[in-house]
Amino acid sequence: MQCVPRTLRRLLSPSRCSASAIRSYAVQAPGGPNFNVFDRNVKYMQRERAASDTELSRKVDYLRDEVASRLCERLLDINRFFPHVLDLGANACNIARILTRPDPDNYSSHPVSAPLKTKVGQITAADSSPSLLHRDDDLPFNDSIPIVRDVIDTEESLPYEPESFDAVLSSLSLHWINDLPSTLRQINQILKPDAPFLGVMFGGDTLFELRTSLQLAELDRRGGVAPHTSPLADVRDVGGLLQRAGFQLLTVDVDDIIVEYPDMFSLMKDLQAMGESNAVLGREHGPISRDILAAAEGIYRELHAEDPETTGNSGGVPATFRLIYMIGWKAGPNQQQPLERGSGMVSIKDVLEGQKSSGNGDGGKSV
Repeated sequence: MQCVPRTLRRLLSPSRCSASAIRSYAVQAPGGPNFNVFDRNVKYMQRERAASDTELSRKVDYLRDEVASRLCERLLDINRFFPHVLDLGANACNIARILTRPDPDNYSSHPVSAPLKTKVGQITAADSSPSLLHRDDDLPFNDSIPIVRDVIDTEESLPYEPESFDAVLSSLSLHWINDLPSTLRQINQILKPDAPFLGVMFGGDTLFELRTSLQLAELDRRGGVAPHTSPLADVRDVGGLLQRAGFQLLTVDVDDIIVEYPDMFSLMKDLQAMGESNAVLGREHGPISRDILAAAEGIYRELHAEDPETTGNSGGVPATFRLIYMIGWKAGPNQQQPLERGSGMVSIKDVLEGQKSSGNGDGGKSV
């Protein structure tokens, strides 16, 4: 029998105390480690609590409706009919409601007057919050488009068969996913060949005004900083995640929406009513102390508020929501492919040199 430490020996059977039994304690399970950033149970309770006040929840849906509208506008660029669409993380079916609007392109010089619902056969709205998902069951838009509401355990494990959907849309839900690479791979699997995924999520410097104000206030009052806002993906990472998930023909762009609030407290109340409060695992439990909130409000106004006398604004405070839009296509047999590297007929060096020569007025051609 090998020499085994006394504390470990008690854990092993006397008759099976072999080298293989000892070594098994150091073997890692297959697959990479799964690091959780967000508390899924806390986020579920926040969203359920927010949806319980139907009137207030609808009132603060201004941001989700606007973002869903901008995401759905991208369907106008795809000349295709989608028989079955999945809305992943549907919230209160904001995408379905936007699809039924009569004029989705009223800002264009050649507007499309037909609602976007004509491009969709059926939409499956999937979300882990039943109260939020069924909040608007009684609104008229439900009669305008076939909707199947599907309550799922989590948006991180999709209970659908491979190649089930002609398109997958997701609006303002992916920023609460712990394992985003795995979720994107699952989205790719449930798409039919040559089908698109269109998503939008908060990212980058979203709510940087609130973040910096709280951090400076805590440094002044406590000498340290606690996490009060969520870590968010950067736009530079999203393209790589989509590519590793198997998507082709990628498009990633950024848009900022700046909303003015009367004060910092109004912003925080709306975030809570949206179900978008902090759910980081390492957060401090309990409310933020009053002296820190008072200091943060003063810092917020000092650093970010505009002077109403010079700007003509109401004297409120701005809050920036940075949106990362992403489009990726599942590979298909007849999908357009990029040209092979080196197959171009014109050298970029010649083009740039021609522009330079033209700019100097020496008669060079500009391509």
